[in-house]
Amino acid sequence: MSSLINRRQFLKTVALSAIATELPQIAIANPFLKTAVKPPRLKVGDTVGLINPASPIEPKDIAQVQKTLASLGLKVKLGKHLLDRYGYLAGSDRDRASDVNAMFADASVKAIVAVRGGWGCNRILPLLNYPLIQASPKIIIGYSDITSLLLAIYAKSGVVTFHGPVGTSTWNPFTVDYVKRILFNGEAVTMQNPPNAGIKVEIITPGKARGKLAGGNLSVLAAMVGSSYLPDWKQSILFVEEIGEEAYRIDRMLTQLKLAGILNQISGFIFGQCTDCQPKDNQPSLTLSQVLREHIQPLGIPAWYGSPIGHVKDKFTLPVGVQVEIDANKNTIRMLESSIK
Repeated sequence: MSSLINRRQFLKTVALSAIATELPQIAIANPFLKTAVKPPRLKVGDTVGLINPASPIEPKDIAQVQKTLASLGLKVKLGKHLLDRYGYLAGSDRDRASDVNAMFADASVKAIVAVRGGWGCNRILPLLNYPLIQASPKIIIGYSDITSLLLAIYAKSGVVTFHGPVGTSTWNPFTVDYVKRILFNGEAVTMQNPPNAGIKVEIITPGKARGKLAGGNLSVLAAMVGSSYLPDWKQSILFVEEIGEEAYRIDRMLTQLKLAGILNQISGFIFGQCTDCQPKDNQPSLTLSQVLREHIQPLGIPAWYGSPIGHVKDKFTLPVGVQVEIDANKNTIRMLESSIK
């Protein structure tokens, strides 16, 4: 009996691997699945695949990530093109996409971690094998430029993805606690700002709201508008974060989301943090607070600024595609279901 089971597993692995090699892939929409596909939970001893789908890394970065994941009891498998370079990209589009597809096809890999962000993920979206990803759902986690992978995979396959630390992030106790509770334990947690962390919080509109959680880096999200790689925003809780963008740029990107009809569909809004977003050279400027209030307050939905999301040391792990309830008065995000199975 065991030999029959092993043979079936072998055939499944071969079939998935064959699918993964069919590049380029046509972006087959499985549009806006009503039921999210939840990936299996992580366990101590599991193997995690490392990918680098955006900007280049150094060999020392890999050693750092291996050490971090080993501290969580995880083994590491390196993507074939992890150290490739092609100008400002971590290898050719085809090769970077191939690493993503190969990790989903590999039965020994239980989760996928992006080493870093940068730029390049939008370029590989048409080359990802979404039917394969749907057939072999796995945890995939990252932030910044990885936003496009997280949103596209969820939109095209229905698989829940995770906006959280990349491999080279600061995996401090706060960050690791959410990773363990959500990805290992399968808890439906309530996310709260760390005490005494000095996070500036501003309530834009008070109240509570429920909806599917989705979002990521604002500039990456804005660059995807008009494509088929974004999810259905109806009754969603939109979270965004940013780094190094002045208020007028935030204004421009939020205006783009507004003109695209995205802001009018959401039921709640969170701007995590805007790191290093002050006006340069004392030029006249609206404040970030003014920009957020002008765009978000007229929507009449619960909203606030100030959560540990994105380019900060303390990070939530946010499941994209899972139902949550937010409380703008308390600045909390309460998961209404587990994000894994």
